[in-house]
Amino acid sequence: MIADIIAEISSVWVQYNLTTLTYIHLTLFGTAILLILLIGLPLGIFAGLSPRGSLIIQILNIIEMIPDIALLLLLIPITGIGAAPTIAAAVLYSLLPVVRNTMTGLTTIRPELIEIGEALGMTGREMLRIIRFPLSLPLVAGGIRTAVVYSMGIVTLGGIIGARGLGAALQAGITRNNMTLILVTGLWIGLLAVCMDTIAGSCERYLSRRYGDQG
Repeated sequence: MIADIIAEISSVWVQYNLTTLTYIHLTLFGTAILLILLIGLPLGIFAGLSPRGSLIIQILNIIEMIPDIALLLLLIPITGIGAAPTIAAAVLYSLLPVVRNTMTGLTTIRPELIEIGEALGMTGREMLRIIRFPLSLPLVAGGIRTAVVYSMGIVTLGGIIGARGLGAALQAGITRNNMTLILVTGLWIGLLAVCMDTIAGSCERYLSRRYGDQG
């Protein structure tokens, strides 16, 4: 019985080339996360240090209110189909938690720590580098962890607009009513998501232990 199940899974895996689709899936996901960090962290720092921070959060809130499938479809006329709209949607949809948590971390530092920095003659940039940003890292990591979950979901949905990845295999299973393919692909995507969340969670816990106590 078990041997038959393993044989069936192996057959589906080889027939639909899930190894290659996994590589494509993780490449899309990794590219999205990298862009989220490159855009979200500076934007969060700007929002935390600027009086316009609330406006940035409001704009990102509006974007996140758009259903993920609708956002993908809205991007197609701009970016075409395939990987580009998938990555763009993952970035837009996942920026809010990173920007919001970075902003919150920077603006909730204990006042006495800021006063100590000022007493030591630190410039605003030095205070950001030595005090504000390091102490905000636990919250930043929490935002990135949320972005990881969002991005994995968007990348999977990208399969319906030609981005390939494991979403394409899942769509093929639904189209052909292939329950084995649906189950294998769905469970594999779920396992990947759990692995990524576990890695992000470990980073968050490490940063919380190191920087979480401002006292």
